[in-house]
Amino acid sequence: MTAKKERLEKVLSNLGYGARKDVGYWVRSGWLTIDGELAKSASQKVFPSQVMLEGKALDHPHGLTLIYHKALATVCSRKENGRLIYADFPERWLGRKPALSSVGRLDKDTSGLLILTDDGALNHQLTSPKHDISKTYAVTLAEPLKGDEVEKLASGTLMLDADDRPCKVAELEVTGESTANLVLHEGRYHQVRRMFAALGNHVVALERIQIGMLSLASLNLEIGGYRTFESDELLQMIVEKKA
Repeated sequence: MTAKKERLEKVLSNLGYGARKDVGYWVRSGWLTIDGELAKSASQKVFPSQVMLEGKALDHPHGLTLIYHKALATVCSRKENGRLIYADFPERWLGRKPALSSVGRLDKDTSGLLILTDDGALNHQLTSPKHDISKTYAVTLAEPLKGDEVEKLASGTLMLDADDRPCKVAELEVTGESTANLVLHEGRYHQVRRMFAALGNHVVALERIQIGMLSLASLNLEIGGYRTFESDELLQMIVEKKA
């Protein structure tokens, strides 16, 4: 998480291990070592990779990025009511600085693939419109498809209520009488639900199944499960190759 030496107390605090005042006690108790030697003080300057706490290396000292299978009825924002997605992660991750945050959000009634990171540059790259990273959703509708949805969504002319510009071209793959996979190239508030409302239908179940080239099916993650990756590795898995 840092490329320079910093005070031991700051390193541990930024990684969510505890308040700076706790680190002095850990030093006096002999719980902290630096390159195998007992730490001398909480103000000692160190690289995170040099530090061990009770014989264990620090958890993701140079940044944390993960892929997560979000469950229904969980919320991404720490300001919302309800069960937070963060309840599925180690508690100390909530105290990390920079904070671990989701790359975009899935609402309470949407499940599926979600990326979380404390890497601001990665977050920007994955959400910036200029990088055109697609999102694919499996949609279940209240009413059967009419047959003209593929054409209307591909037209780039569909207007959503309260918006002042049409949706970008979207690809729809019909998978059943009232089910389909929808590929979006932009992100608007409750966009999938609003698009089908504009088409005269209602979404009853919604799951994000793919981001760019990365599919949820390929990860074999149980609901609530996650896997950590290096930022560069994850980006290679996601970014779509241009012809």
